[in-house]
Amino acid sequence: MEIKKVLPSEIESESFRIIRSELSQMGKEIPKDIEPTVVRAIHTTADFEYADTLTFSENVIKKAKDAIRNGASIVTDTNMALSGINKKALSKFGGEAFCFMADEEVAQIAWDRQVTRAYVSMDKASEVKKPLIFAIGNAPTALIRLRELYDEKGFRPELIIGVPVGFVNVVEAKKLILEMDVPYIVNVGRKGGSGVAAAICNSLLYNM
Repeated sequence: MEIKKVLPSEIESESFRIIRSELSQMGKEIPKDIEPTVVRAIHTTADFEYADTLTFSENVIKKAKDAIRNGASIVTDTNMALSGINKKALSKFGGEAFCFMADEEVAQIAWDRQVTRAYVSMDKASEVKKPLIFAIGNAPTALIRLRELYDEKGFRPELIIGVPVGFVNVVEAKKLILEMDVPYIVNVGRKGGSGVAAAICNSLLYNM
């Protein structure tokens, strides 16, 4: 086995080259508009299944970029996803990134109602007076609450990134988002995670 000598500044670009080469060898042709997002998700996970399972609503990349240009902010369901988003790139367009999971009021309401903090944090986020992108990588209950807010109050985010990972209500919660008339990027099935949610956000920010 030969170890490649790659400069630190070239590691990411070389990784992307390998990913694109292997996708080509698999015979997978990714549409140009979604290709950067698919490649970055694979780069984050080393899992080529994302080429098949990432699901995009019509014209979602253009709609998402337009929202960012118009100052949309990003709400996550974990501090891990929050830390992974390039907030400097987002701030160039006037956007901010939020996570309300550690909010004391959210925690108290969740305890009182015996629901998850992720569920309650979506209510908190819906009160932010800005166009919003939701990047959900951990909690299916966050997606469930977003669907309820859509059904009950007509709440319409600019984009929902629905990629929670797990076994309980994960597949079902993602299907709820696929049924909404809202721009979405959803990974069908059990796979996902906070890193994937952040990677999808960055795929948009790095290709504005």
